[in-house]
Amino acid sequence: MTNSTTTPEFARPAAEPARTAAEPARTAAGGGKYLTFALGREEYGLQILKVREIIGCTDITPIPRASACVKGVINLRGQIITVIDLRARFAMEPAPRTEQTCIIVVEHRPPRQNLPDAARKANVGIIVDRVCEVLNVPAESIEDAPALGAGAGGEVILGLGKIGSAVKILIDIDAVLAGAQMPVLPQADETKASAA
Repeated sequence: MTNSTTTPEFARPAAEPARTAAEPARTAAGGGKYLTFALGREEYGLQILKVREIIGCTDITPIPRASACVKGVINLRGQIITVIDLRARFAMEPAPRTEQTCIIVVEHRPPRQNLPDAARKANVGIIVDRVCEVLNVPAESIEDAPALGAGAGGEVILGLGKIGSAVKILIDIDAVLAGAQMPVLPQADETKASAA
């Protein structure tokens, strides 16, 4: 498929395993509702079921020696949440904050095999330039992710959603956050699980 959308270079930590160029393109996750947001001129979408809430860009407490894309943490009604700069995660140029800059709080399921299923999740905030809308993207309007070279970031793309003449990059937010080298923070569910 030919379109004018350019996938940003992906900022990959050295320890993150790379997909080889010989691997097949990832199959789209299927149709459904996606929350779309913008980074610069490009629009992306993530599955609405992963979204917990959207908040304004509040004060963020930095974490010493954190990776470049980890902006710090916020206190959201008593829960400490790690905040990721999605521009930095995608190796994009930084942009000044505006009134539309916001934090999307998503549910992330990190690969912590030593935790019970109920505790293997964490709320994480991602900073985006602006939130656009919720779209119902039918399965027949989603193309498979392109086969990109190793380290190009194709493994985080669920598919390309064709909306009219536009293209939305549908991302796997768990894959995006998996290599962000986030600090391990206690979550409410984990605390309850430990207390039990």
